[in-house]
Amino acid sequence: MPKHTFHFLNVKNGDCSIIEHGSGHVSVIDVCNARRIKEEMTLLESLEMFSRAGSGNFQQKKHPVNPIEYLKKFGIDSIFRFMLTHPDMDHMDGIKDLFEEFSPANFYDTDNNAEKEFEKGSPYRKEDWDFYKNLRDKNPQTDPKRLTIFSGDDGIYRTKDWDGKRPGDAFYTLAPTPELVKEGNEAKDYNDSSYVVLYRDATGRILISGDSHDKTWEHILENWEDDVKDVDLLIAPHHGRKSGRSYSFLDTVNPKMTFFGNAKYEHLAYGAWNSRKLEFVTNNQANCMVVDCTGDNLTLYVTNENFAKSKNPYSFYAKQYDAWYVKEISGWDLK
Repeated sequence: MPKHTFHFLNVKNGDCSIIEHGSGHVSVIDVCNARRIKEEMTLLESLEMFSRAGSGNFQQKKHPVNPIEYLKKFGIDSIFRFMLTHPDMDHMDGIKDLFEEFSPANFYDTDNNAEKEFEKGSPYRKEDWDFYKNLRDKNPQTDPKRLTIFSGDDGIYRTKDWDGKRPGDAFYTLAPTPELVKEGNEAKDYNDSSYVVLYRDATGRILISGDSHDKTWEHILENWEDDVKDVDLLIAPHHGRKSGRSYSFLDTVNPKMTFFGNAKYEHLAYGAWNSRKLEFVTNNQANCMVVDCTGDNLTLYVTNENFAKSKNPYSFYAKQYDAWYVKEISGWDLK
């Protein structure tokens, strides 16, 4: 059976999602903590990069994974599409190494005008920004092909195959619009020009939100309400951090499960989810989350055994995901 698997990686304070499509294509959305392993790396650095141990409050933020090594572990040696949701460094940390290692065929980017300055002690590398800026400003048509797509995109391989049959890779772009990109460029605030993608097939719907803010959600609810209503899995916008925003979109999206990234406890918007009795899992608890999308329901596995067994005493190890079973998220019948 073809793979339909979604991975949400524990990558420090950034984002990285991976989709293994039934077509054989692999999509990567954002990247952080990606490094090619160098011979001079110390044993301590290596252990810090790959350790997944944890107990108590699980403290998995201290044990991030390297997306390059994670992809290789699953035998992935090429990337069909890489999408940068928006030009923040915590979404492109290691982009140079990732591209040199996997040579993505397609690069989805926004037509932003962002510029960056790097102070001494920055956790991010100027070489990643320079590499990205070269791709953006040269706008290459090959190796990789740079594409700028907008809300409602209906392209070959994203939403249909070469014969025009749906769903293709089931990769639906809900935002941004040209107007949101223009406003972001004028304000030098690129959150509302962030990509928002819906991955949907017969098993369920996964909504990947980037750092989208209020204007983006106004657009989505006005134009895509039926598509995002009662979604199965939400990747929380802005990693789940409080960001001076409205959370009223949750009343419609009403996710059966939400994945949060990493941040300090007091910076995460737990209250918006708890007040609505919405279930969520954080990278700090679970390390990486893996979702099997091949059956009747979306099935959740996590790479932190202790967390899995705290949630489900009958949890078991699934070798194909190198992760432990937690629960069925839910199913949705695609009409």
